[in-house]
Amino acid sequence: MSAPILELDDVGKSYGNVHALRGCSLRVRQGEVTCVLGDNGAGKSTLIKIISGLHDHSEGVMKVDGEATRFGSPREAQTGGIATVYQDLALAPLMSVWRNFFLGNEIRTGLLRVLDIERMKQICHDELAKMGVVIPDLDRPVGGLSGGQRQCIAIARAIYFGARVIILDEPTAALGVKQSGVVLKYIVKARDAGLGVIFITHNPHHAYLVGNHFVILKLGRVVLDAHRDELTLQQLTAEMAGGQELEELSHELRGAEPGKVAAPAAVPHGQVQAPELGPGDRATDPEGR
Repeated sequence: MSAPILELDDVGKSYGNVHALRGCSLRVRQGEVTCVLGDNGAGKSTLIKIISGLHDHSEGVMKVDGEATRFGSPREAQTGGIATVYQDLALAPLMSVWRNFFLGNEIRTGLLRVLDIERMKQICHDELAKMGVVIPDLDRPVGGLSGGQRQCIAIARAIYFGARVIILDEPTAALGVKQSGVVLKYIVKARDAGLGVIFITHNPHHAYLVGNHFVILKLGRVVLDAHRDELTLQQLTAEMAGGQELEELSHELRGAEPGKVAAPAAVPHGQVQAPELGPGDRATDPEGR
């Protein structure tokens, strides 16, 4: 097993008396997809912001290539090889594909430093082709592309500009089944290209299709940390749904302890309990109708 590119040891973040994240440990390795699952408010967004340099952690240690690191900004994180593709995507819908690919990192040439459009188009075409995407017209506005294609542009751009770890924030949340499948294929391609991928999602089925390592957050804490060979999809889904707490709640709502059948409700004095009807029975009124 290769050494981790990114390590978090008991990392936490507090906002006054509110602990958004506590004791979170994580290992991200080259060529692996680490899936981070959790409901809203579980701490996923806080974790992303710490790794991407948007927020500083108040507890624990974050390491990149074995060295303790604190990113002061997203730009520092990108320089350190960590890129984040957010759910809403940092793409300008009215701008062309190639302009979005090089947005903020345009290639210029000559004494007048004019844009080298042909070179940027060729690089954009080649990098998208590596991800298995062919867009014939790179002058087409990004807003006219499918959700899966837009995700691919963001992922390919992050890879081209030197990302070794890529964080994908709910990339399939607003997509249908077909487009979600397209994005999952891109995640596999990024993994196979040697990147460490952090896949943030609510969907255990999507996670299990591509993941090597699974972490579930709940109320800012890690409640599950397992590799693929240590659990099944059913177990992952059950843990995501609530695990033991959900089972206890289910038995409580049925009015019984685990393994016991709930007793019938008491009938008030003076009232007669109606018999249960079998499959061939039917209810009648007092006159037999």
